[in-house]
Amino acid sequence: MWVAGSGYADTRYEVGLVDGSVTLYPCICNYEVGKISKYNMERDDVVNIQSVHGCTSQTTPSESSNAGGVNTSSVEVMDLTFEESKPATKSATESKGTNSGMIREGQALITFPTTHEVFYNPVQQFNRDLTIAVVSVHSELQLASKGIKVSYKPRNEDIATAGKDISSTEGNSIPTATGDKTYHPGEYCQEGLCIVEGLSATGLRGVRYAKEIPGLKNIVANDWNHEAFKAIEHNIKQNEVEHLVTASHCDASLLMNQYRLSDRVDVVDLDPYGSPAKFLYNSMQAVKDGGILCVTCTDMAVLCGNRSEACFAKYGAMSLRAKYCQEMALRIVLHSIETHANLHHRYIEPLLSVSVDFYIRLFVRVHTSQSKVKQSAAKKALVYHCGGCDNFYLQRMGRLVPIGTDKKNFKYKNALGPPVGTNCENCGSRFLLGGPMWAEPIHDPDFVKKLLSHITAHSDRFHTSPRMKGILTLISEELLDCPLYHKFSQLFSHIRSPCPPIKKFRSALLNAGYQVSLSHITAEAIKTNAPHTVIWDIVKEWVKQNPVSRKRKLEDDSISSVILSKEARTEVSFDVRNDAIPGSQKQGITRFPANPAPNWGPKARAKPSSSSETLEEKRARLQDKRVKPKELRTDTEK
Repeated sequence: MWVAGSGYADTRYEVGLVDGSVTLYPCICNYEVGKISKYNMERDDVVNIQSVHGCTSQTTPSESSNAGGVNTSSVEVMDLTFEESKPATKSATESKGTNSGMIREGQALITFPTTHEVFYNPVQQFNRDLTIAVVSVHSELQLASKGIKVSYKPRNEDIATAGKDISSTEGNSIPTATGDKTYHPGEYCQEGLCIVEGLSATGLRGVRYAKEIPGLKNIVANDWNHEAFKAIEHNIKQNEVEHLVTASHCDASLLMNQYRLSDRVDVVDLDPYGSPAKFLYNSMQAVKDGGILCVTCTDMAVLCGNRSEACFAKYGAMSLRAKYCQEMALRIVLHSIETHANLHHRYIEPLLSVSVDFYIRLFVRVHTSQSKVKQSAAKKALVYHCGGCDNFYLQRMGRLVPIGTDKKNFKYKNALGPPVGTNCENCGSRFLLGGPMWAEPIHDPDFVKKLLSHITAHSDRFHTSPRMKGILTLISEELLDCPLYHKFSQLFSHIRSPCPPIKKFRSALLNAGYQVSLSHITAEAIKTNAPHTVIWDIVKEWVKQNPVSRKRKLEDDSISSVILSKEARTEVSFDVRNDAIPGSQKQGITRFPANPAPNWGPKARAKPSSSSETLEEKRARLQDKRVKPKELRTDTEK
């Protein structure tokens, strides 16, 4: 790795013989002005193996050989950019190249293999920034109840120097707060939050937690991949956060299962490649009461209706190929998390649910209450989706009947239905059945408000703060009690009519006495509490005032003709109202930014590199995968 100026300059691999097999260990060189120092991460450096809740973790004391504890104070690295390594000099003993790259994100400096053995995607910096902000707000709320304050500014140099002197005499470098009970990032807090990151990859997120969030007690950065585990260990030492972050090499489900009886953690972070479904059961046992579960899903093809059968197998719900599929994906995953929570007499409180880029990210607070669990059926609903005009209707799975005037106690009854007939009353088409899905609010408005205030006050902490402000502002404007939405252009596409200005359509809904909002998912979303009949009456009135061109002549039996043949019953006014323009638009906030770079999307899954795999191992891995089954071979091949 070559970086302009001084600092981290070269990473090579040296060969070591361990247990009869050849293993590659990174050799890290640090070139500074006037001297060259070399640190070898060798097997002999590992002097202690400790157990982390049933999983193996390796630690290397900094006193023995630094073990990769490279001085990076003079490193100049652009955010989210890295170049291929370029050795300062070449000789017969040096490697011709390097298999690692380095990036700086937030306060973390991360080294990772460029051979795709360890997964890293710069696109998800927004995901990581948002998670840092959410956990920061959660930490503030939890510690405030204990009378503990936090500060996001680093402690002044005098106090930091005094802390180092004291810790060096004790032989244990653990930064702690002074007697004022105000904690800063990077300091150990005995009453602070415990975090488990089940699928850590490079350890980037765990290191950022340690260096950017005050009031933490412990972070476990876990990954089952051995190369990822080695990268986590190295990055922990490189960033000098050994006092807060522990590397773990374990199956994520097994790791979280160890917390089910005692020592539950405050935050569990699941950011898998693909679906998190197989981790939800054990993660729900690992979170303490009032703790937060953070979940990422990147299997959007499954959740958005391309493979409904796979969605049902993973999440227990049928997805639909509809224009609102991304919001439905959020609600399907919330339904799945709630189902796993109910198995342990627990229920969830969604704090924030976002669909962005190619993935969805959810933050839920977990509570324990048998009486609340009984209300779960009433929080979920099936979706009847019209295959013609895209109307949708919800069928709740259960009912709550209040007992008494205080409405604190309920009778739990079956839902009444169905909400529709065999055919759609608007266009006559048949319905498709989807769900069940979460039908309650997917955001906590109070938490979103606090989160937005936090990001505004500390915008310098986040590289993606403008985008976060835009999305959170849109979320704060969303109607909470209106699941799903219509796509504006699709409404008029059904009748082959040009679209009016969206502010006129929104004004018509407001003039009719209903509420309307956008969605953070798309600028074309029409989220409203108006019945479908009112929505289509507005569409018909616009077509009446602006007739469809003769070139777009409608067939007599088309869906368009069926819709327009019915008389409107709603008095419609397109007079533009001031409140039809969202506040976020008036403020000039960036709401739906374009992708900042080409190929802005998912990356390939981490996979073994040919440079670290012997020929025998490769043959074993590919055994019979390139051979046709006997029943498919021809007579000459047999």
